[in-house]
Amino acid sequence: MTAPSTASAASAAGLTGADLVRAGEDYLECVGRADEFAAVDLVVDLLRAGADPERLLLELVAPAQRRIGELWAANEWSVAREHGATAVSERAVAAIATYVRPRPTRGRVTVACTDGEYHALPTRLLAEVLRLRGWRVDFLGANVPGPHLITHLHQSGPDVVALGCALATRLPRAHATITACQSAGVPVMAGGGGFGRDGRYARLLGADAWAPTADAAADRLEREGVPALPAVPGALAHLGDEEYTHLRRRRAELLEGAMAALARTYPPVAAYDPQQLEATAEDLGHLIDFLGAALYVDDAPVFTDFVGWTGSVLGARGVTAEALRVGLGVLHDELRDFPRARRMLVQGIEVARITRADQEN
Repeated sequence: MTAPSTASAASAAGLTGADLVRAGEDYLECVGRADEFAAVDLVVDLLRAGADPERLLLELVAPAQRRIGELWAANEWSVAREHGATAVSERAVAAIATYVRPRPTRGRVTVACTDGEYHALPTRLLAEVLRLRGWRVDFLGANVPGPHLITHLHQSGPDVVALGCALATRLPRAHATITACQSAGVPVMAGGGGFGRDGRYARLLGADAWAPTADAAADRLEREGVPALPAVPGALAHLGDEEYTHLRRRRAELLEGAMAALARTYPPVAAYDPQQLEATAEDLGHLIDFLGAALYVDDAPVFTDFVGWTGSVLGARGVTAEALRVGLGVLHDELRDFPRARRMLVQGIEVARITRADQEN
């Protein structure tokens, strides 16, 4: 929940869209060189000039963060540079929060990332937008274990939990968290890319509400409270085949077998150094995890979209999509007793084949 849901009007201070674009370029340059003092000075100077703090969060910091991810995916920025830039953005958000301290006039919201979710900045942006709108906010940060979250709810008594999930691989844990919060008598508003662009997985997993962006979430809470989403008939009935459960239990075994089979069927692997072998195992592990998430919600695009993204990331690093196609074929052969998973893998192999053809052309 990061980008604004609608185009913002010019603020009373007269900060135009063009002004924000120029400031955004300067801000990206600051975070790109990990210059936290320059980034903080930039946002504080804008605040002193009368810029609206919510606009700075959603139209300056959030777009820069998306661009940081794109630059990493395109292999233009290293992981270290991406991490450094994100750390600077966290400092900039903290500076905005410190500079603007509205008095709470509304209810109480607990804002947290689901268990296993480490992408905390989007959820932090939501927390600060809610504070600016007058809510009393308990921001619990990344990777909040479900039992500890429930303890916090009993101790603090919030009106609602805003639960962030950036990656679909965290959906099973998000489901457990949603159910536990509701059992404690607290409704859940879901947000983040992991719940799908249209919130379909929030509905499937029983969340009480979903919002695509931070400002949309704040708007909804102001206008409507937390209305219940319509129930999904037969939700998760597909889990009765236990493919997801068995895949998770066999993950380590499956990964080991897939690496061995890949070495037999894809000759370039023989020349890989230890670092390349580690990266290959990591990529296969991510593919297994996204396949598991797709099985959990019974939606192949959770997996095939990740296959397409992986192909583009590997291509930017000089790895052909043929390696991805072979790896998916190996997983397909390893999962002989998993009909749903095999169907999804066939679709993934086709995505990799198309990616390879695009690379060759």
